[in-house]
Amino acid sequence: MKVVGITILKAGSLAPQPLQLCSASDLSSYSFFQRGGVKEMLTFFSKTFTARTQPGQRQSVQHEAYIVHCYVRPDGLAGTVTTDLEYPPRVAFVLLTQLLDEFANAMGDAWKSASVPDSIAYPPLEEYVAKYQDPASADKITKIQKDLDDTTEILHKTIDNVLERGVKLDQLVERSDDLSRQSKMFYKQARKTNSCCVIS
Repeated sequence: MKVVGITILKAGSLAPQPLQLCSASDLSSYSFFQRGGVKEMLTFFSKTFTARTQPGQRQSVQHEAYIVHCYVRPDGLAGTVTTDLEYPPRVAFVLLTQLLDEFANAMGDAWKSASVPDSIAYPPLEEYVAKYQDPASADKITKIQKDLDDTTEILHKTIDNVLERGVKLDQLVERSDDLSRQSKMFYKQARKTNSCCVIS
């Protein structure tokens, strides 16, 4: 999962063609000679997809191995996050919402009068690119889901490890003092019934 680039733009009624206010990217996975072209493509996709996103709307547009997540606020401030296909869209939109709110608070209305591309310096943008490379650490809900998945995997491994040590579940049932005779009989009967129905 990877964030390739984040762009903040002026769009909607404030700009007939979206104007890129600032951007940040992580192009470390590309060769030095490819980086210029990739950066131009990020700008092109951001402007093109933002122009086709209505104010107040969010959308994700897939192109080959990447997805551009767009959000245009009702006031015309817009943002895009370009990620790989595995990146969770919910986390991308959480990032955009939080980033655009912080940007608007920090800049006030100064961004509305910008008329030159990349004319606004916003250092926290680089921090967002770095912070959101791992969506689980940046987003609490994703982190909780990952922890649950890890716990489930550990439980499955534990059961497998017990069975690998040569201890059969049947032997554990026989030795258990916690099970009544009736429960043990039910278990044995269920094993017999299930074993006769196995199709090979």
